Amino acid sequence: MNIAIASDHGGFELKQQLIEHYQSLGINFQDLGTSSTDSCDYPDIAHKMVKDILAQKTELGILICGTGIGISIAANRFKGIRAAILYNDFCAEMAKKHNNANIMVFGGRTMKFADVVRRIDIFLNTEFEGGRHIKRLEKIEEGI
Repeated sequence: MNIAIASDHGGFELKQQLIEHYQSLGINFQDLGTSSTDSCDYPDIAHKMVKDILAQKTELGILICGTGIGISIAANRFKGIRAAILYNDFCAEMAKKHNNANIMVFGGRTMKFADVVRRIDIFLNTEFEGGRHIKRLEKIEEGI
């Protein structure tokens, strides 16, 4: 599975920890930036991720900003994107199971590394249920 990861300056340290952790497990994330803790604009980072997913260069994404809020709002402005803030384990499961999210979102200043790893693992090991949830996702895409 091809997974991209990106953050603004508020999520840079968590992003780097995640890349290192998953590389040690033989899983490589495509790093879309940023490359330091220097201030940058989270909408630019979100848009870069969105373009990769919509162009099918990446199947899933992980976005990180200080809280996860701003970067998720920016990503969700685009048709075909379902970015979910995984603020607890249950939400990590449901984001995939019921919403078929294609971007996992975290807060670099509000979430602990171990919690984020656990939530990524839950998300990746959960299947989308389909069924009644498909019509709901279709309504989102239609703007209803």
